[in-house]
Amino acid sequence: MSDETTPGEPAVEELVRFEIRNQVAWITIDNPTKGNAISPAMRDRMTALVKGCNGRFEARAIVITAAGSKLFCPGADISVGREFAPRPDDAPPLAVGESRRMMLEGQLTLMPAILDSELPVIAAVNGTAAGVGAHLALCCDLVIMADNAKMIEVFARRGLVPDGLGAWILPRLVGLQKAKELMFFAEDVSAEEALRIGLCNRVVPGDQLIEATTEWAERLASGPTRSLMLTKWLVNRSLDVDRRTMEDNEAWAVELNNGTVDSAEGIASFRERRDPVWRGF
Repeated sequence: MSDETTPGEPAVEELVRFEIRNQVAWITIDNPTKGNAISPAMRDRMTALVKGCNGRFEARAIVITAAGSKLFCPGADISVGREFAPRPDDAPPLAVGESRRMMLEGQLTLMPAILDSELPVIAAVNGTAAGVGAHLALCCDLVIMADNAKMIEVFARRGLVPDGLGAWILPRLVGLQKAKELMFFAEDVSAEEALRIGLCNRVVPGDQLIEATTEWAERLASGPTRSLMLTKWLVNRSLDVDRRTMEDNEAWAVELNNGTVDSAEGIASFRERRDPVWRGF
């Protein structure tokens, strides 16, 4: 089974733009005719771009954002047709196992790529983030929202089950009871409410979103990249392992970090009473 884009659509490189500025990789969703919904081709490109930043010394932080001022991402573009494997004439339209495979090969590649990225990832949410679009933002390490933006766990409105790792990430951010409330009632969550309950880190005026995001992203990109990588690795696993395993993880993280150039620079700069110059390795 393969995913196809609709004939006549812009090239996927136009729908998901990519550039590196000041060691920050910017991934921008730009699909205005579909309200920035993500097609399978767009999703696959985003996954490849995030994974492709691992090990690239010219990029030391990632930003995921979208064009426009109203919509960040409303979720998957369900208007895009799919090509299924040949089947007997009497086979059902959707055989048991095909939906599961679409999930494992689809949305469940993008979110893990963000969570497992070696680099810190910031979501700059310029407008409504709904369904998978909300989970795209929430799986990032930091979230900055424009004051006009909102998040919606929209699935219950459509009689659907949350996907895109929403049922994994949301309870970790707001707790079990609040996560169930958001998912059961599928109500809009304003940027200010998102900040209050822990769905985002900052709320800024819409015309200051890129400036605020750039400031944070470039701070991260000029930081001790391997230290941040190992910190992210530890924190993302902290709620999934027992204390003994966490002790081992922490010990190995320290062991690995002690072998970096930046670790030596951090100690040297402290002793010499000067600002450190982080190289990122």
